[in-house]
Amino acid sequence: MPTLRWSPTSPYVRKVMMVVIERGLEDRVERVSTDPWSADTDLTADNPLGKVPALTLEDGTTLFDSPVIAEYLDSLGDRAPLFPPAGPARWTALRLQAIADGICDAAILRRLEANRPDGEKSAGWMERQRKAVARSLDLLEAEAASLEGGDSIGTLAVLAALGYLDFRFGHEDWREGRPALAAWFAGQAGRDSLLRTAPPV
Repeated sequence: MPTLRWSPTSPYVRKVMMVVIERGLEDRVERVSTDPWSADTDLTADNPLGKVPALTLEDGTTLFDSPVIAEYLDSLGDRAPLFPPAGPARWTALRLQAIADGICDAAILRRLEANRPDGEKSAGWMERQRKAVARSLDLLEAEAASLEGGDSIGTLAVLAALGYLDFRFGHEDWREGRPALAAWFAGQAGRDSLLRTAPPV
């Protein structure tokens, strides 16, 4: 059984776990709770980058990072695939996943910078990351129609990214000025895989 190094607060893990749930793989993937920031973590034995998620296969091969893991898991499930076959729909899904993962990248970098001691943090660096997220959200607002019409790894990634913004930056309303994106996200609020992967309050 593949083993997934897992943390409940990671948006990348959340995306992967949504794939697990959507593809009906919960009894085929073992989860191992992992704190990648712990000084004594053994995570680097599985992923030299020291990041979650990391998926160790039965033959000992470890897959990373989340796009690779998600596509591997998608190949195992018995339900409708989340990665479309070659063609325009696939590029749309992968593009959405890339922008969503980029939102998470920038948001996490901003949060880590904000957590540095006074005198070491860079306001300019944090603002750069904030603007990257804002521009990406504006793109999703302009292209909100691409989120409709079926599930894909792209839509799951966007859900995970928006959920992370609510989790870590809830004091900043990303919905303001983005009614189409906000309406789409609200319409997904009851999705089982989203509810069951929510980070701890």
